[in-house]
Amino acid sequence: MFFLGYDIGSSSVKASLLNADNNTVISTAQYPSVEFQIIAHQPGWAEQDPEHWWKAVIQVTRQILDSSGVVSQDIKAIGIAYQMHGLVVVDKEQKVLRPAIIWCDSRAVQLGEDAFRHLGEMYCRKHLLNSPGNFTASKLSWVKKNEPEIFDNIHTFLLPGDFIAMRLSGETQTTYSGLSEGILYDYKAEKPAQKILSYYQIRPDQVAQIVPTFGIQAHICQHSAEQIGLSAGIPITYRAGDQPNNALSLKVFNPGEIAATAGTSGVLYGVTQHMKTDSKFRVNTFAHVNHTAEQRRLGVLLCINGSGIMYAWAKRNLKANSYAEMNLLSESIVVGSEGLQVLPFGNGAERILENKDIGAHIHGLQLNRHHKGHIFRSIQEGIAYSMAWGLDIMKEMQLNPTVIKAGETNLFQSRVFQQTLANLSNLCVELYNTNGATGAARAAGIGIGHYTTSDAFSGLRQTASIEPNQERRTTQETYEKWKDILVKELQKA
Repeated sequence: MFFLGYDIGSSSVKASLLNADNNTVISTAQYPSVEFQIIAHQPGWAEQDPEHWWKAVIQVTRQILDSSGVVSQDIKAIGIAYQMHGLVVVDKEQKVLRPAIIWCDSRAVQLGEDAFRHLGEMYCRKHLLNSPGNFTASKLSWVKKNEPEIFDNIHTFLLPGDFIAMRLSGETQTTYSGLSEGILYDYKAEKPAQKILSYYQIRPDQVAQIVPTFGIQAHICQHSAEQIGLSAGIPITYRAGDQPNNALSLKVFNPGEIAATAGTSGVLYGVTQHMKTDSKFRVNTFAHVNHTAEQRRLGVLLCINGSGIMYAWAKRNLKANSYAEMNLLSESIVVGSEGLQVLPFGNGAERILENKDIGAHIHGLQLNRHHKGHIFRSIQEGIAYSMAWGLDIMKEMQLNPTVIKAGETNLFQSRVFQQTLANLSNLCVELYNTNGATGAARAAGIGIGHYTTSDAFSGLRQTASIEPNQERRTTQETYEKWKDILVKELQKA
């Protein structure tokens, strides 16, 4: 028996095949090998073609089956993780009506701010635990205002993971956790937020059918089975946004626990039972994968849009052969990069900066001193500084983590980044042998009832533990200088 997990990212699609009997990953795949293109027709825009995600799902599935030798009939459940906050709109024939407006697109910021003023701060804090911001509901409102002929043909709006589930099964569905990430969930009423729908003039029948996060949601249909190479009838038993799913993959379920990622974006995700909000809505609260009305489990999410995408920019434009080469060069540079400082905010409006788009900045470049190794290290330090800035905000909300957990992937493969984050947070950073696709595969096993939330993680192994070291004081000093630069840029914005 095997479980298949997909992770639908904005850079690529990943897949993991899990042996249910011994809880080990037997095959992984990723497609494409270079990042998906993000289309930006105007500053602050970010779009992708959802059909590219589907084609990538087909490719990774075939790779998994070919490399593992597993027959599709032995795959008993599928789990889906996906990039959060995106918008896919389809007509009644399930045809995509326009490119997806993805998570880092900031065109709807003003619409969200207008909605916040209209609905009132008290309602937003008590019922939504967020301001409407630049999330899925606001993106859909932008389509209504600017592309009315498209909006009129929308039968259902979907999140990216809902779209892949639709392609697999033919069913248009979502989850309460998914609605919460779109700011479409009323925590007081425990149902879709009617005041948001009404304000944005979104028809209730445009909301997809709501299914549980865990459980049999739908089955692969015959048409998709023929396309993808799987057997018809395999159940989809789990779906969640990438950050709640990353927390799940690290067995982060309970208050006080915190998970981190540093892929295209940089994220800290802490679990709480308190319905609290940041005073300026710089971090966001969503329903965690195990949230219920009886037992609140809320995920407080800090997101830096410009994280790994800036490291990818440096790799591409400074002609590095690999990220491993970049990481090695970074290690040869002293803490603080000899005065070179980077603000890594070049991927749209940043929630952590109160929805300001200040762009990316390189400060203090000395042409006779600095080379590309300094730039690589200063980018890593800047991303870690951004996370520390956000962690301070989370602590103001009474989140008091004792450890940061992360998969040993992306920027967490860099010793410089690991140590900088440990020194700034003054916490141990624990790394594990997992990723989003593996977490989705384990969750599929929970969803079909094969695992409990305890025994699903018997195959999870800690691979490293990074404690704060003697460089902590120097790291903190350079962080304080970085904050001064950031404050000045924010005052200009």
